[in-house]
Amino acid sequence: MKDVTQAKQAVGDARKPAPPRSRVSGLDRAVQVLDHLQQAGRASTAYEIARAIGAPLSTIYTIVEDLLDKGLLAKASDGGVWLGPKLYHYGLAYARDLEIVTVATHEMHTLAREVGETVQVCGRDGNMMVVEAMAEGPGHFNVTSRVGTRVPLNWTASGRLLVAGMDRAEQAVLFREGAKTSPTGRAVTDAAELVDQAREALAAGVAIQAGESDFAVACIAAPVLDPDGHCPITISIVLPEFRVTEDRSHFVEAVKAAARRIEDKLGWRARSATVRDFGLIKPRA
Repeated sequence: MKDVTQAKQAVGDARKPAPPRSRVSGLDRAVQVLDHLQQAGRASTAYEIARAIGAPLSTIYTIVEDLLDKGLLAKASDGGVWLGPKLYHYGLAYARDLEIVTVATHEMHTLAREVGETVQVCGRDGNMMVVEAMAEGPGHFNVTSRVGTRVPLNWTASGRLLVAGMDRAEQAVLFREGAKTSPTGRAVTDAAELVDQAREALAAGVAIQAGESDFAVACIAAPVLDPDGHCPITISIVLPEFRVTEDRSHFVEAVKAAARRIEDKLGWRARSATVRDFGLIKPRA
């Protein structure tokens, strides 16, 4: 009787319609491929990409070939694929219409000449800080990093500032999900402590970190606040750690003044100054 009952259940289960499979469009898959390569920071094979994003290998092979054909991907020497030249051309076209990039880049070069050190403009992508532009100063001992470099927010002075405009809960989620141990082991990873540091840095209009991401390297960053008190970019001085001790106040005032000039030229300064001085941060919708 038991066998008969099980057989009937099996027949009944077979007749039930299978649950609908979630379909992912070809465009979504293409974006997943590009996102994976950006996050990995290196060339990858179709097999590695498929495994990382949980997609059928045959599907990824087809998409990769299509993206290669259109110049959105390029073949790497190790047999993998990497971001293609057409993406760079798209980026240039996009950047030409971004007033904030134009203004910030000009002030970045001005500040680099003034302080004689490397200056960066940084933005945020999720829980990562991204170097969007960089200018080397005329000094002999410049610290440099490549444009496009991505590091966890908790490793950098800019990372504390780029969460401006969020409430404490949003900041905590970002730091809790994205905080990583840095190569030096000195970066704070506790989300609550990072939130406190972020809010203190915003109130001060400057954040300073030394030796958290790289040995003997320091960063002094100032937020560029939009009219609602959000921080789409920072401008920062990257320099040898001993230089901060030698002339801390000079670098702090210089980077804060550069941030204010960017806000002034964009027409943001009057409103953002009120937001910063009185803590009137408007949460993002």
